[in-house]
Amino acid sequence: MNTKLKKIDVIIVIGLIIVSIYVFTKVGYIDNPLEIETPDIDFRLDDENNILVVEYVSTEVFWKDINISGEHDDSSLGKKVQVGDQILECRGTISIYYLPTGVLLGSFSFSEKEVLPKSFITSNERSVSPEDEGPHYNDLLVSREWWYYTVIFNNGLKDWSLSISFNHMSRTDLFFEKPDFLLVTLHGPDGEEYGGIIERERPILGFLKEPSLQAKSSDKGFKVTFEESYIQGKVPNWRIHIESNEFKNNLEIDIGFFAPNSPIWTFSNRLLDKSNGKIASYIFTGCEVDGTIKIDGITYKVNGIGHHEHTWVSGIIPKALIRGWDWCHMTLDNGWNIYYSNYYFLPQVKSTKTSKINPFGDLIITTDKGASLTRLENIDIEIVESDQIMLFLNIPNYTKVTAKPKSTQIILESHNINLDLDIKADNTYEKLWKRFANIGMKIGKTTISGKISWTDNEGKHDIELNGIGTIWNMRH
Repeated sequence: MNTKLKKIDVIIVIGLIIVSIYVFTKVGYIDNPLEIETPDIDFRLDDENNILVVEYVSTEVFWKDINISGEHDDSSLGKKVQVGDQILECRGTISIYYLPTGVLLGSFSFSEKEVLPKSFITSNERSVSPEDEGPHYNDLLVSREWWYYTVIFNNGLKDWSLSISFNHMSRTDLFFEKPDFLLVTLHGPDGEEYGGIIERERPILGFLKEPSLQAKSSDKGFKVTFEESYIQGKVPNWRIHIESNEFKNNLEIDIGFFAPNSPIWTFSNRLLDKSNGKIASYIFTGCEVDGTIKIDGITYKVNGIGHHEHTWVSGIIPKALIRGWDWCHMTLDNGWNIYYSNYYFLPQVKSTKTSKINPFGDLIITTDKGASLTRLENIDIEIVESDQIMLFLNIPNYTKVTAKPKSTQIILESHNINLDLDIKADNTYEKLWKRFANIGMKIGKTTISGKISWTDNEGKHDIELNGIGTIWNMRH
């Protein structure tokens, strides 16, 4: 009798345990061991670059167990979900589900990007070799060459601008003064300015004494040095190191440039083999920049968007023929980049000047860091305000630029593209060479505003443009 009662007690206890587990599982106090858990995965939306980045994953997860709906590119994803994984080319709304449980991990909406009509550009206009990156001034017919890098910083020194140039000038350009120089200017939004120009004489006989600026190249890359400072690398990566006790505030710079897309030749006197031209220039735009800048012993970790330009000019062109130039590399708030340049072959004696014919002007727009380009060849320039830095020497501080396609740009012209830009210098470094040379330069930070319009199958588009640029204006 007792044995039977004990068996009944055991059965009752087991029954109560089962019921309790069932009840507690239902109300959520106990996890069901047979139920699959949904992992925690955090994504960061990068609207400017149209990507989703994995920032956190709670456990081991495989991408085959995840469904990504919407227009995107998942070709870069590996087997497992890892922090730093990127879902590329996202458009519209992207929804992400965990397939084993059907749970929505997140829904992300990307803003619609305006698609600007693009220019037709041949492949030889976008090709640069390691030899192209190296020196050309060793050629007897080339006497001027400079390697120019600029940046607008997003982090670390937000909204600061940096301009760097290693220059090999003709001996007569500065009337036999010091033709090798390193230019470094760092400008902040509140008037901060660091850097300047370091000039050096160039020995007449190079085998007796090496010049301060030296350059070399090979299949492995190129390197340009100016004493302790240098640029080195090979498309698409370069390293720039700036160090000199002649710069105030103990300025030291170490940054890397990465060009996500091919360059564009802005001019060359050769139609096909552009790199063999005696007058030539190419630019990389939309470069990704990161590194460190040290000011007065304080190190700032920085990143931003940059441009790189490499130019060389024949010595048979006299200094008197090149009376000035205006360059501006613009980084806009909407992710676009614009390059503008204009060369002057007549004296610019007026403080303001409107030019209706600019055969040497160039304006290039990219909406995707240089992957595609829109080149507008009909450019009008109005210099609204100038600073008189010497008698008969005026350098602009406010320029209005309007641009549209030429009649020969048939496809672009059909879209009625019209660009209006205001370029206002707000923090610049000035350099004068007075002794017989009468040359002045203004380099630094500028504010960009304006608008662009065009038409296509979807109707008319009007976009406001705002951003920051780096300028280099020269007058002779």
